[in-house]
Amino acid sequence: MNGLSAAVSLLVVVLAAVGVLYAVSWWSRVSAAPLSASPFNSGREPAEHAMSRYHVRWYPMTMLFLAFDMEMVFMYPWIRVISAVGASAVIEMFAFLAILLAGVVYAWREGALRWT
Repeated sequence: MNGLSAAVSLLVVVLAAVGVLYAVSWWSRVSAAPLSASPFNSGREPAEHAMSRYHVRWYPMTMLFLAFDMEMVFMYPWIRVISAVGASAVIEMFAFLAILLAGVVYAWREGALRWT
């Protein structure tokens, strides 16, 4: 019976702690009224809904940004191990950069970078 009373005591302590945490969170909560200004757009009210559609011209820019963002993700470890790997690492990185440059030239040629 000693083990059962210990388990019940532990359950009571845990339930009391959870109750105290709920009471403290209710007591210290922020008002339920919506904020008049949000951090979006420097506190100004947004002109359109957050789920509105974007113009199609943003998607090529997004893809270019992601390509160059991934370039930086791959370049940091490359910098860290270049001395251990040697000249083959330099050749591989320039090949990677050439592929990215080919993508940018293709996007430029297709007019993805034009805004009008």
